[in-house]
Amino acid sequence: MEAPGAIDWGALEGELRAAVAADEKYERENSAKLRAVRQRLASYEEFRDIVLASHLKPLERKDKAARKGKELWNPCARPAQGGQDSSEDMAQELHQLPGTSAEFYRDWRRCLKNGKEKYQLLLKLEGKALGRIFQADLGFGLLGEFLTVLAEHVCREDRDAVLQILQSLSSTQRFGLNVDLLSGVERESGRALFRRLQSMSTDDPTSTPRRAEGEAQLPSSSLLKGAGETAVLELMKRYQVG
Repeated sequence: MEAPGAIDWGALEGELRAAVAADEKYERENSAKLRAVRQRLASYEEFRDIVLASHLKPLERKDKAARKGKELWNPCARPAQGGQDSSEDMAQELHQLPGTSAEFYRDWRRCLKNGKEKYQLLLKLEGKALGRIFQADLGFGLLGEFLTVLAEHVCREDRDAVLQILQSLSSTQRFGLNVDLLSGVERESGRALFRRLQSMSTDDPTSTPRRAEGEAQLPSSSLLKGAGETAVLELMKRYQVG
């Protein structure tokens, strides 16, 4: 039985190891940032990838020789089969829709082959689920990727669903910071997306008419189904693409 006031060496060692690991991570990522700045990279995405991969180390010869046989590096990859629709491929690979940000990031990076499949995943989750998944924080760099995918694949039939997605994302924590970190290319994708949404609301009989001068501010629910040009303009302000 330990005497009162005795030092718990096991707990102390654990705290020391955690502190050392935190210092090593900080130094590693900071060095990666400085290295990326010196390289004068062409885009923010390249800078981000270098920082995120700072913990990776190249394989040595003995590591390559030790692994025999054929093994897929991507557990989600499967042999290509002709005649299958991309949505069917996604349904087979994603046995269930992601419910957390970690699951989403894993599937988004590893299981989806192209922008069309990513677009379909966003529509399947819908704005409410995306808002819940990223309530605490939108993943690093994901906002720009979402804008790019939506801009490339949005169509008139999906206009209301896309508006719901944009509204939900704008309500996540640190949304303003994510907007500030958008690259020039991602901002242009955002402008293209909203231009398409505006054109889709033109001559649409379900569009909400413009608010008359002095009329009360429309509630956030106006961004839901049936939203028109006013909703698009309000979202443009939030995404700073006006």
